[in-house]
Amino acid sequence: MLSLDAPLVVVLWQWLFAAEAGVNLRWPEVFVVGASVWLAYAADRWLETWLVPREAIQTPRHRFYADRRWPLAMIWLLVLLADVVTAFTRLSHRELLGGFLLLLPVLAYVTSHQFLHRNSRWRLPKELCIAALIAGGALVFVVAEAPVRPMLLVPGAMFAMLCFANVSLIGVWESEVDRTQGQVSLAQQFKRAPALARSLPLLLAAVAAVASSPVFGVSPVAAHCTLASSMLLALIDRFEARIGWQLARVLVDVALFTPAIPLLHGLRA
Repeated sequence: MLSLDAPLVVVLWQWLFAAEAGVNLRWPEVFVVGASVWLAYAADRWLETWLVPREAIQTPRHRFYADRRWPLAMIWLLVLLADVVTAFTRLSHRELLGGFLLLLPVLAYVTSHQFLHRNSRWRLPKELCIAALIAGGALVFVVAEAPVRPMLLVPGAMFAMLCFANVSLIGVWESEVDRTQGQVSLAQQFKRAPALARSLPLLLAAVAAVASSPVFGVSPVAAHCTLASSMLLALIDRFEARIGWQLARVLVDVALFTPAIPLLHGLRA
């Protein structure tokens, strides 16, 4: 309801990438990334409920925003203020530059998918945009502090594909919801997209299993987290018809929390 799942996913994977690159993240980097992801998701959902007729709203999360539009707008402005103040007073110049470079495609995505190309079947699939932006959010401050880190290329790409599999499955399950609310998903744009979305978690699990081999020099922790999340996505999709798309929608985001396991293990150690 509060759009906290995506920020938590990004912060967890940000920690994992920082640990792999030997970057010591401080609380401002964690807060700015988490707050910025929440601001983007909340703004997108707020605009969605503004543009869609109330009788056409299909999901509890959208009804939550529609019923509390102005209180949530005030909270959004307060979080934005805290985010901006923290960024300009606590981040380095390199981190600020990286944040601004990522902000541009975020604004372009919201403008395109909510206004300019909202009903276009030939727009750039929102699933690709979201996956790229989420992965960028998890990596931006890590790369700003350690720009030459080849060991992050494969884990970063696997995380982006994991996000793509996540939102693609949601698009398949919520295809009728998107149609009613006037959104265009990958499942509507391409006939074979649903089959691809359902096979992608297993394909990604196979890639992660191979990448975990010492031969490829990829972090086994990142590969194992990707493998576990991919298998969980495949399992949730297998039982989606039985548990219902709304519960499945929640669980596929929880499936991306796997970096919490090595994080908790490290804290205990």
